[in-house]
Amino acid sequence: MTDRCTLYHSPLCPFSRQVRVLLFEKAIPHSLIIEKPWERRPEFLRLNPMGDVPVLREADGHVVAHHNAICEYINETTPVPPMLGETPRGRAEIRRLTGLFNTSFYADVVKPLVGERALKVVQGSSQPPSSAMIRAGRENLKGYLSYIGWTAARRPYLGGRAVSMADIAAAAHISLLDYLGEIAWDEHPDAKLWYIKIKSRPSFNSLLQDRLVGIIPATTYADLDF
Repeated sequence: MTDRCTLYHSPLCPFSRQVRVLLFEKAIPHSLIIEKPWERRPEFLRLNPMGDVPVLREADGHVVAHHNAICEYINETTPVPPMLGETPRGRAEIRRLTGLFNTSFYADVVKPLVGERALKVVQGSSQPPSSAMIRAGRENLKGYLSYIGWTAARRPYLGGRAVSMADIAAAAHISLLDYLGEIAWDEHPDAKLWYIKIKSRPSFNSLLQDRLVGIIPATTYADLDF
């Protein structure tokens, strides 16, 4: 992957966000195109009939869809710096944590909070946000932040001694919650220190410049020393 590739993404999609960070971490030249999956744009559907983001298109036209496939592909074709660990046990732990954030954390926290508080606004939905789903997402968030803090207090990074896909996945999801001001950082000091370390990386700068139409970011969002 030496030529410039194109990533079709949505600022509201945490899976798109982790691919964006990974591309910067790997120093892969790329262009970004914002896609609104709900519009079902014919040109985009020809790239990915499933209609979801992210989608990576290489300079030669080759297309890779779905965030797991894209991240694995990037890590295999550009192995330096390593983002999946250097030992079988290390890779297993990083994959476990990455899966935790991309499945359980997304379903329990990110989908209800971002979906109800942001996606409906951006889509211009006539349906009001579900207060029950928002309450459930906020309650679930507390437990996950405690787990992040517990893990971060025992390791330099979530997956071990070096930054990895576990950190990228977790931070990509959390960045959306932070944008919405959903995280009481002072109640989770260890998680806060870990997130400061990740969001201060140059690869994260692109995300911190995102702005959602009609939604003003929390003051902590782009602040590296909050």
